[in-house]
Amino acid sequence: MKKIPLRKCTGCGEMKAKKEMIRVLKTPEDTIVLDTTGKKNGRGAYLCNQTECLKKARKSKGLERSLQCAIPTEVYEELEKELIASGTGE
Repeated sequence: MKKIPLRKCTGCGEMKAKKEMIRVLKTPEDTIVLDTTGKKNGRGAYLCNQTECLKKARKSKGLERSLQCAIPTEVYEELEKELIASGTGE
C-alpha cells in the first residue's frame, strides 16, 4: 500500500491529500504565484480548492506566516481570480 502525502490547509487547517490542494509559492525572486504542478522551486503553502479557504487564510494571515513574508492585497485578489478561473474556486 502506497503512502499518500498529506498537507495542511493554511485557511481551514484541515489535512488533505496533496493532490487535492493548491500550492501557493514564494519564488526565489520573492513573487507569489499559484503552483499548479506542485513541483516548482520555492517555499510553498497549501490551500484547499475553495475561495473560502483563501479568505480564511487572508483573515488569519496564515499564508503570510507560512511563506514568511508580507503579501500585498493585489496578490490576494490575483490568487482569487486564478482560483475561480481554474474552475476550482466556488
